[in-house]
Amino acid sequence: MPLVDGPIEAIVSEIEAEEPSLRDLVDSPQKALAFRTFAYIRVGVVLGRLLMENEVEAYDGSGTWVGALLRNPAHRAEIAAEVRTVAEELADAEVDEALGPDEATRDRFRDFARRELDQE
Repeated sequence: MPLVDGPIEAIVSEIEAEEPSLRDLVDSPQKALAFRTFAYIRVGVVLGRLLMENEVEAYDGSGTWVGALLRNPAHRAEIAAEVRTVAEELADAEVDEALGPDEATRDRFRDFARRELDQE
């Protein structure tokens, strides 16, 4: 299930399809989730910066500003490089494979919940 819908998700998915080696770098469910999350954020940041730095034709109903920016091969290459960087950074990261909070976090939440219930 995608975390976002629209052009950013499509761009990241397209880059992943073009570069299957990215999947080898994010080799666990936790890394895959982190990859998608950070790739979406960082692609969005790059797109926003490119929009501010470049003239984009006024909207005429035939396309989007994202599509207009991606027609420039240098912009497309920059975005692909950003996605690769995210995957490479995660490949080297140590990820705790346990899903969910640790026991200390659960204890703190239980204490918080008890205090809240006692106040009612």
